Amino acid sequence: GVLERISYPLLTALLRVPRWLVVVLLATAFTLGLIQTGDLAWLGGVLLGLVALFLGWLLALAWPALTPGRRMIRLVTVVAALGVAILKFQGRF
Repeated sequence: GVLERISYPLLTALLRVPRWLVVVLLATAFTLGLIQTGDLAWLGGVLLGLVALFLGWLLALAWPALTPGRRMIRLVTVVAALGVAILKFQGRF
């Protein structure tokens, strides 16, 4: 489909990067997003939004190959990250 065709160059570039580096960057963005409060809460929202966007993109690509249970777990993870990002933008978390 269209998403796969658009994603192909990004995925090939991502495969050239060491897997541990992707995990460390994602975990760092998630952690920094969670700890930003006060005047920097918006930055936490941006970081968590980027994490949610990345995980959502991977979920969309993997969707056809996943079982319903795995789809649900991954979808809940993306929605939770997005929800916390929204709360950060509102200054409530």
